[in-house]
Amino acid sequence: MNSTCELIEIPGFPPFDPTHPVENAVITRLAGNWHRRATVKRKEPELEDLFEIGRPDYPERLVPFAGHPVWEGLDPALRSRMLSWAWLAYNKHTVLAEQRVVNPAFAYVIEGEFPSLGGPALEQSLAQAMVDEQYHTLMHLNASTITRQKRRIDIPDTVLPAPHIVQRLAELRDACSESWERKLTTLAFATVSETSISAYLHLLSDDKDIQVINSTTVQLHNRDEICHSSITGELAKTVYEFLSKDQKRFFVETMMTGLEAFVANDYGTWRQILALHDVVGAEKMISEVQYDAERRNLVRDFSGLRRLLSDMDLLGQVDWDWGDVQ
Repeated sequence: MNSTCELIEIPGFPPFDPTHPVENAVITRLAGNWHRRATVKRKEPELEDLFEIGRPDYPERLVPFAGHPVWEGLDPALRSRMLSWAWLAYNKHTVLAEQRVVNPAFAYVIEGEFPSLGGPALEQSLAQAMVDEQYHTLMHLNASTITRQKRRIDIPDTVLPAPHIVQRLAELRDACSESWERKLTTLAFATVSETSISAYLHLLSDDKDIQVINSTTVQLHNRDEICHSSITGELAKTVYEFLSKDQKRFFVETMMTGLEAFVANDYGTWRQILALHDVVGAEKMISEVQYDAERRNLVRDFSGLRRLLSDMDLLGQVDWDWGDVQ
């Protein structure tokens, strides 16, 4: 990106560089879908025109089976096809994390379900953040649509299971016997998601080898998330102060459960991708790598939640290997 160029901000959209053709194309597609193309003063390149057929859609270095004999023995064209599916799954994870984890927590606050939270300023901030999340959803859906068209993928990504964090949240909520437990579980998972999403997005945002459309979409999304992380962090701090001792312990333990779910490699999704492509030896490969400590987590940057817990003076209450996080 041209460091001398000022970013343009259109309400509701991530800040973007108007001199960057891919960033401009992503935002133009968003604007067009929301009938706001009149805000664009000149014709911009279409996303389809910027697709480079020879580039992979997803980094092979992030595949949990990379280096395993079964994976390495596959035809390169087949591996490339599954990398396209990995990108579709990445988008699905992002979309459902926004829709089923984050926005429900924000809605709880706006609806007055947390008596310690409220007021016009906070409600406006949350409503704006929820609008942002819808644009993020649209960006990732657009990116998946281009991939499907260019890679000629007709099977819908509904064949993939819900992301692991979404399934885990649903399981925990179903196990709750009290209303306060369900609300705190939702807020805990949203706090983890919003404080950790930048690390998840960073896995692709600066990758120079994958589709530029893909990395740029993720980069644009990531620009909004610093603000959202701050919002959810403040929500967590404020709610925590009004909880009982047992509720505080429940909230902190649930955040750590959420972190474990958020950062993990999603082997359920990978199992389905391998099955769709009839990979021989897939189950053997999965069984040999999924409990490997080096392959357990996709995201290894836990600094977002660590900073929050440090601010809340709670680091001493959790059992987590923070690694080299400072």
